[in-house]
Amino acid sequence: MANFAKPSVPQFSVDVYQNAYLPDGGRDVDAIVTVTATGGGTSGATGLVGGPAGIVFLVDCSGSMNYPPAKMEGARAATAAALDTLRDGTSFAVVAGTHTAVQVYPDHGRLAVAGPRTRAEAKAALGRLTPGGGTAIGTWLRLADALLTGEDLVIRHGILLTDGRNEHESPEALRAALDAAAGRFTCDARGVGTDWEVKEVTGIAAALLGTADIVADPAGLAADFTAVMENVMGKGVGDVTLRLWTPVGAEIAFVKQVAPSVADLTGRRADSGPRSGDYPTGSWGDESRDYHVRVRVPANAVGREMLAARVSLVLPDPAGGDARPVAQGLVRAVWTHDVAMTTAIHPQVAHYTGQAELADAIQEGLDARKSGDQDGATAKLGRAVQLAAASGNADTAKLLSKVVDVVDAAAGTVRLKAKVAEADEMTLETRSTKTVRVKR
Repeated sequence: MANFAKPSVPQFSVDVYQNAYLPDGGRDVDAIVTVTATGGGTSGATGLVGGPAGIVFLVDCSGSMNYPPAKMEGARAATAAALDTLRDGTSFAVVAGTHTAVQVYPDHGRLAVAGPRTRAEAKAALGRLTPGGGTAIGTWLRLADALLTGEDLVIRHGILLTDGRNEHESPEALRAALDAAAGRFTCDARGVGTDWEVKEVTGIAAALLGTADIVADPAGLAADFTAVMENVMGKGVGDVTLRLWTPVGAEIAFVKQVAPSVADLTGRRADSGPRSGDYPTGSWGDESRDYHVRVRVPANAVGREMLAARVSLVLPDPAGGDARPVAQGLVRAVWTHDVAMTTAIHPQVAHYTGQAELADAIQEGLDARKSGDQDGATAKLGRAVQLAAASGNADTAKLLSKVVDVVDAAAGTVRLKAKVAEADEMTLETRSTKTVRVKR
């Protein structure tokens, strides 16, 4: 049993990488903002914001989990392994999800506190899970939300496992549940087997700032759940936001997380003051993430310089007061006639622009392939191969090679494979947003 000490609150730093130079009348400023958290491992310190964590396990128990029985057996084993990874003192619950959501441990709408007795009781409850019924994931998420937000927790997290499509509620009902839960807890989502819908699972993870992945073989669930829990147990602070302030006349065109995966945060903005907005980043431990920010500034003449944006990392106040900035970086704009300076693209910006294009090319290529557009699929997946090779994204290149035969990676010349295993195609689609860090 992995029993982690309580993580301390990490120290944050913000670094801004950009080419600040614009031509006469230029307006768009691109910057890569690297946020690094250090010292948030498991030192045992309480920290200023560190506090109790709560985890809800959402286990698909629909009838399809019995076909084959290895899926239900794998789900029980994976959840048991995850329970063993819980730190003593962590609050938790286990929910069986079908066309309804039933809390199987503990009862009475509360969370248990992890310890030898409660782990043993929870494992006994897992052994009693029986597949049957449909799938309505929105109801599972609503119960998790109620359980996690009903207690005083700093880290609130869900782990959702499903093997099928969300067929017993409308897409609107799932979207409403996600909208209600967004910002209240994070959630990692896993699809087991190959009968689930990739866009549903990745959409859940994106909305709730978690990760998504495929576990094609149920035998791999325990290792995956253990890795997920080890990551969650290393978090020291939750509800961290990226705050962007812009001067009069400037506006934020977009904010995207670009490493370790691509996630568009633009529509998640919450106004936080005059010309200031907050973008959620979820929970943090010892880690580093990159964000691509584009600021649209007022056109200016050569020789002028301005502060285009101020970027701050903001942590919640444990006493319930105003959130506080803990690190800051500046985005600048300088207008010049020097063509060499204005046409240069900062290597960080170029790299992550390519990684975002890579994710889009994979998705568009797979969509074209499914619709029978062979030429469109070949063109898009060929471009994806080219981008993966150029950026050194070896993992994505390997996944692409299972869907296309690569003739010339540098040129993006490929042929679609006549036969592709469903698991290989779903793995490529699910992991298409994973990126590689820029080489410094």
